[in-house]
Amino acid sequence: MPPESESSPNFWGDMREEEYYTSQGVRNTKSYFETPSGKLFTQSFIPLDLPVRATVYMSHGYGSDTGWLFQKICINFATWGYAVFAADLLGHGRSDGLRCYLGDMEKVAAASLSFFVHTRNSEPYRHLPAFLFGESMGGAATMLMYFQSEPNTWTGLIFSAPLFVMPENMKPSKVRLFAYGLMFGMADTWAVMPDNKMVGKAIKDPEKLKIIASNPRRYTGPPRVGTMRELARVCQYIQDNFSKVTAPFLTVHGTADGVTCPTSSTLLYEKAASEDKSLKMYEGMYHSLIQGEPDENANVVLRDMKEWIDERVARYGQNRS
Repeated sequence: MPPESESSPNFWGDMREEEYYTSQGVRNTKSYFETPSGKLFTQSFIPLDLPVRATVYMSHGYGSDTGWLFQKICINFATWGYAVFAADLLGHGRSDGLRCYLGDMEKVAAASLSFFVHTRNSEPYRHLPAFLFGESMGGAATMLMYFQSEPNTWTGLIFSAPLFVMPENMKPSKVRLFAYGLMFGMADTWAVMPDNKMVGKAIKDPEKLKIIASNPRRYTGPPRVGTMRELARVCQYIQDNFSKVTAPFLTVHGTADGVTCPTSSTLLYEKAASEDKSLKMYEGMYHSLIQGEPDENANVVLRDMKEWIDERVARYGQNRS
């Protein structure tokens, strides 16, 4: 990855996008999707030379977007024979909404879900296995999408360092939230909450940290009042409803994650009702398992994800009429 990426339109440098994606073995398309809550920027990553065996619907983390380094996850899955679809969450990237304001996570999740379900039910994908994938805060959004979905919509779920349990140092002060709450909602969008420098705690590889920090669409302001209030609420809601998870799932976490508690994954694994559930813990790895770890570590995580999804596609196959 070139150090001049700070001044380049893409993390890989100045190579034309179509040329880059072709070199990676995928076809990329970009479009916008209208939802009742606003317009979403969406991308697809389709394998060039492989038959599509299943579809995967991906959601990124807080302050991020589906471009820049997140799409490396999308590209990897596409090179394994999966059609990948991703959407910038409302308030993120090139989608509508106030930057990084997540005052109603149910609405944020429903917007992305409307695009995912529309694609999932379209030709030629409607008969194929379909998986939801969520990274970090996108894991919480993905879990809300799962709860909002009709039964049997999804073949399985994949979570990478999901946000289901907030570390103590990340939890918003109840006193501060109460004080802002007395202002009749006027303070909900204010970007005034303490910033715990999450990026530095997420990325282990210093060169990748530089590249991620140079993403022109990354949100760098302080967290908004309503965002932190809502994330705390949603985490508790998800914890209270782990037992409602019945779909096959894989959840992975680094033991040295300083952004989302590793107990997010262990509690899900312990409390979910799914008969087919898998947990992978990576000793000493940070939060960003694929984008931010040294390549040798990231490749271990990707290998485990590939083995898991390949096995589920073979196991469950085209079981949808």
